[in-house]
Amino acid sequence: MDFVRPVQAVIPGVQGEILAALAETTADLNLRTLARLAGVSVAQASRVMPTLVELGLVDRHEVPPSSQFRLNRHSIAAQMVVDLARSRDITLERLRLAASSLSPSPISIIVFGSFARGEADAYSDLDVVILRPENVDEEDDAWTSSIEAWRTDTRALTGNRVEVLEVSEHEAHTRFASDSSLWNDVAREGIAVHGLTIDELLAPVHA
Repeated sequence: MDFVRPVQAVIPGVQGEILAALAETTADLNLRTLARLAGVSVAQASRVMPTLVELGLVDRHEVPPSSQFRLNRHSIAAQMVVDLARSRDITLERLRLAASSLSPSPISIIVFGSFARGEADAYSDLDVVILRPENVDEEDDAWTSSIEAWRTDTRALTGNRVEVLEVSEHEAHTRFASDSSLWNDVAREGIAVHGLTIDELLAPVHA
């Protein structure tokens, strides 16, 4: 999944650019402003707007001397556009939901890297740190099976490759206290989707 330009990745061309711009606002926009926000010419925008209005994705009303447009958020098709625009947030919600059923339960699951920074495109890996409880062996069958199932489900959800770094809680504290650039990145940009937050994990390190 391209999380930087998700609407345009699925709906290419001028229509995708227009719909992406409309999904980001609830305001009424005239054609010139809409074209500017979408990064297309006024002529390009004017050619696609009649179709988008006819399909019911876009509402049009006249405010002389110009027409005003906005996304019709009651439209089923438009709601799909909104969901595409929110794909990163929706993915985080789905990751949290999937992680909540893992057994044994990880101490924490942290997403970092380009996805956490909001820079992940279709070619980006989804980088994840999973903290294993101290009382669970890293080769425990139930543990390895549940983590692999979560990784597989995450790949299916996003379409992106999933790179998992698994460590024990004690190992994580040791690595957070090191000068490792990778773990500095995790501490700075990581998003916890399950269990302890970054601040909670760093508390023993800073104590």
